[in-house]
Amino acid sequence: MYLADIPADVLARAAKIRLVVFDVDGTLTDGRLWYAEDGHETKVFHVHDGLGLKLLMANGVQVAIMSARISHPVALRAEELDIAHVYQGQGDKRACLQQLLEALALTPEQAAFVGDDLPDLPPMRLAGLAVAVANAHPWVVEAAHWRTRQSGGMGAAREVADMILHAQNKTAAERGRWQ
Repeated sequence: MYLADIPADVLARAAKIRLVVFDVDGTLTDGRLWYAEDGHETKVFHVHDGLGLKLLMANGVQVAIMSARISHPVALRAEELDIAHVYQGQGDKRACLQQLLEALALTPEQAAFVGDDLPDLPPMRLAGLAVAVANAHPWVVEAAHWRTRQSGGMGAAREVADMILHAQNKTAAERGRWQ
């Protein structure tokens, strides 16, 4: 099982996490932008990722979505998943993360940031656990504490959720809940 292959230092960081912040394009989606003839944007989200975010929240880990872009489909998906912390149009993701940490009375060590491209580097450097999705830019991979096996939009967020719950000894309870 891939969870057994996670380095001890990553698991130690993950055990402290109380907030996971996900970038959107390239992280919760595959990074492609889809536009209809009328100019409306559409996005594709993976159902496994959605359940992973719900599992984190059900186990006391807060979830946030943070994007440099503004997209109506992101707002719809966040509403569907009951994600309270949604930040779109964020040109300075590090400052946004810092403000969120202050509002939630959390330290940077209690936060994870999951991203794929250069705008994600500043918040990743602030967070106690920096995660790059499998298809992330090489500089992002270099800055990450851990890299998922799955690509953005293809189950990477679920992989992060599973890893954090594993590090916090909450997977057995989740397995029992679904049997």
